[in-house]
Amino acid sequence: MAARPDIEFADDADTLEHYGRDWTRFWPARPESVVFPRSTQEVQALVQWAMSSGKRLVPSGGRTGLSGGAVAAHGEVVVSMERMRDTLGLDRSDPSITVQAGMAVGELQRQAESAGLFYPVDWAAAGSSQVGGSIATNAGGIRVLRYGMTRDWVRGLTVVTGSGQVLELNQGLVKNNTGLDLRHLMIGSEGCLGIITEATLALAQPPAEQSVLLLGLADLDSLMPAFQTLRAGLSLSAFEFFDHRSTERVAAHGGEVFPLDSSCPFYAVVEFDDPGGQQQDQALAVFESLVEAGQVLDGTLSQSVSQAQALWQWRERISEALHASTPYKNDLSVRVGQVPAFLRELDELVKARYPEFEVVWFGHIGDGNLHMNVLRPDSWTIEDFHQAGKRLSPEVFALVQRYRGSVSAEHGVGLLKRDDLAYSRSPEEIDLMRQIKSLFDPQGILNPGKMLS
Repeated sequence: MAARPDIEFADDADTLEHYGRDWTRFWPARPESVVFPRSTQEVQALVQWAMSSGKRLVPSGGRTGLSGGAVAAHGEVVVSMERMRDTLGLDRSDPSITVQAGMAVGELQRQAESAGLFYPVDWAAAGSSQVGGSIATNAGGIRVLRYGMTRDWVRGLTVVTGSGQVLELNQGLVKNNTGLDLRHLMIGSEGCLGIITEATLALAQPPAEQSVLLLGLADLDSLMPAFQTLRAGLSLSAFEFFDHRSTERVAAHGGEVFPLDSSCPFYAVVEFDDPGGQQQDQALAVFESLVEAGQVLDGTLSQSVSQAQALWQWRERISEALHASTPYKNDLSVRVGQVPAFLRELDELVKARYPEFEVVWFGHIGDGNLHMNVLRPDSWTIEDFHQAGKRLSPEVFALVQRYRGSVSAEHGVGLLKRDDLAYSRSPEEIDLMRQIKSLFDPQGILNPGKMLS
C-alpha cells in the first residue's frame, strides 16, 4: 500500500462524528479518518494516494447540505477543506475575487463588502457554508429572482479530478468560447468529478438600499396574482413565501412574537429597491391595491435596515426552527406559473397518506422552488420516519414528473435522491452522466454512491 501523504489526519471519535455527516441525520457517520489539506498540491497528493491504495474520498465543506452529499457512512476518508481559507486575489477593475475553496461564503461576502463590492448569492447557512461546497451544489438561496444561482457567478475553478489531474478552468475570463466549458460540469457535480480547491467569483456593485414588505396572503390562489402585481409595481430582488405553521415554529424556537395580527394561511417576505426611501409611497400603494383585491389581509413595511433584517428572520430561521424535528425534506421545483396548482395537489397527497404528520411549507416563489418539510412526530424513531418518507417520495416525485419539474431544485441529489434521479432525468441523460463520471474519476474514488448509484 502506498505511504499516506504527510498531511494532517485525524481519527478520534469526535472528529469522525463531526466531519462524517451533513445536516441530514438518516445515515451514520462512519469515516475511516478525516484529512485537512492546505493546498491544491496536497489535495492532488491525496487523490493519488487514494488511487494507489484503494481509498475512497468524500469532499467536505461546511456540511450544511440537506441531501446526504457529504456523508461518509462506509469507511471513506473525509477531505475537509476548512484549512483552505485564503484569499488569493481581488480585482476591482474587473470585479472578482479568487479564494481557496474552504472559505466561508459569509466571509467572502464580508471581504467583497469591505472592497465596496457585493457577492449576491445568499442563503441562511451562508455563514458556515463554504465556497467550494456552494459551487459543488450550485447553491441558490433567497435572491435567485434577481441574481440567479451560484453558477452565474463562477468565473474560474481549480479542480483536482478523480484521476489526479489538476485542471485550471476558464482562468477567470468573462469571455472564452474555446470549445467545451468544463467549468460548468464541475458546478453542481457534488464532488463526484473532482475536488474544487480554488475559485474565482464575479462580484457586483452594491445594490440600492432595500426595503422589505411582510405580507399576509388570503389564500393559495392569491399567491401568484400578488407576485405579479408586486413585480410590476416594484423592483423586486426577492419574493419568499411560507405558511402559518412556519411562523409558529419560528416564534416558539426564538421566543418572539410574529409582527402581523392576522392569522393568514400564507405569508410572503418581499424585498425591493428603495434608495433613500423613495419607493415607500409606491410600496404602500401596491399594498393597498392587493388589500382591495382581497389577496392580502395584513402587512407591514420596514422603515429601517434593522427592521428589514428583523422581518427577514421570519423566513431565514425556518430551517433552524425545524431542525430538532428531523424533517423529511423535499426540495422541488416546477415552472413558476404552476406553483399554486402543484402545491395544492402535493399538500392533498401528503395529508391523504400521512394525516398524522405536520407539514411545513416555504419556498422561493419567484423561481418556482418549494420546500416541503414533513416533521417527525416525537413518538417516531428517526429510522421509522425515514422509511415512511421513502414510501411517500415516489408518489411525490411522480407528481413532480407529471408537472415536468425537478425533484431537487437546489439541494442536490446526494444519497437522499440518488435513486430518484429518473423522475427528472431521462435514461439517456443518466447514461451520459455515468460516462462523464468515468472519464473524470475512472476508479470511482470521489464521493462514491452519491448522485449516481
